[in-house]
Amino acid sequence: MPDYLLEIAAGGRVAGVDEAGRGPLAGPVVAAAVLFHAPPPESLAALLDDSKKLDAAKREAAFAALRAAQAEGVLDGAVAAASAAEIGRLNILRATHLAMTRAVARLRLPPDLVLVDGNQPPRGLSCAVRCVVKGDGISLSIAAASILAKVVRDRAMARLDPRWPGYGFARHAGYPTALHREALARLGPCPHHRRGFAPVDQMLLSLT
Repeated sequence: MPDYLLEIAAGGRVAGVDEAGRGPLAGPVVAAAVLFHAPPPESLAALLDDSKKLDAAKREAAFAALRAAQAEGVLDGAVAAASAAEIGRLNILRATHLAMTRAVARLRLPPDLVLVDGNQPPRGLSCAVRCVVKGDGISLSIAAASILAKVVRDRAMARLDPRWPGYGFARHAGYPTALHREALARLGPCPHHRRGFAPVDQMLLSLT
């Protein structure tokens, strides 16, 4: 389970940053930043883990607890995205870093240090950055960010579902499942599919 040791050791205002949605064929990549103003209460910390290890119900419960804690002043949290069009123009890594930079910029107070899940720091941040491989299972701040990003992205993809029926976005959130690939072959790409991703580009070529 993640803990708060990295944040305590660093001192100052420390934000955790993570993303959701690097692998899908459609939709935005979403990033979140979370800055706890003090070590999180045990009741909240017990709900937090790498979002991929939590089922949907536990993620929603943790998300609600984080939003309530934000309203109570326990933490500052922010979410931002880079669109499918930006992913196509920039590539997925640069778009992910753009979303992360946007999320940090939306925090109420600028952090002294950002802990980023992964091994590649985003450019353009005006504070120190430390990469933490598998950080969403190590740092409570990063774990919290992973939950915010995942839930917000899943909800965004569910909202796309009735606007673009047939793709099943509410079921697979844009990931390359068999259902999604079949729908892509049958319907062709929609504006929310990511150019630069091979299955999407192959379908575009087949339609020309």
